[in-house]
Amino acid sequence: MIEDNDRLLQQFFSEAASQQIADDGFTERVMQHLPSRMNWFVRIWNTVCIGLFVVLFIVFRGWDLLAVQLEVMLRTMSTHSFSVNLLMVFTVIFGLLFVGVGEVALKVKNEV
Repeated sequence: MIEDNDRLLQQFFSEAASQQIADDGFTERVMQHLPSRMNWFVRIWNTVCIGLFVVLFIVFRGWDLLAVQLEVMLRTMSTHSFSVNLLMVFTVIFGLLFVGVGEVALKVKNEV
């Protein structure tokens, strides 16, 4: 019985989702003028992620790690080989990933 109800609901909503009502862009204009809590979420998320990055940069003495990497890079440029600190690379990727999540969420919200 529950499976039949689920199937009927799925059929009903799939038929309703395929219907388009011509409104000459009215819905889009209204959605753009509505206040969005997502904008606040993105700003807060970006602030938290940048703050976390700054705290981790200070705790792990990121300036020392960057100085060492720069020194290694400059000394080894003549041999065309690089030594990469994977912890630093993953930290930067981690930071970019979580800051980017907010931007992607905002775009998805605006597209829907």
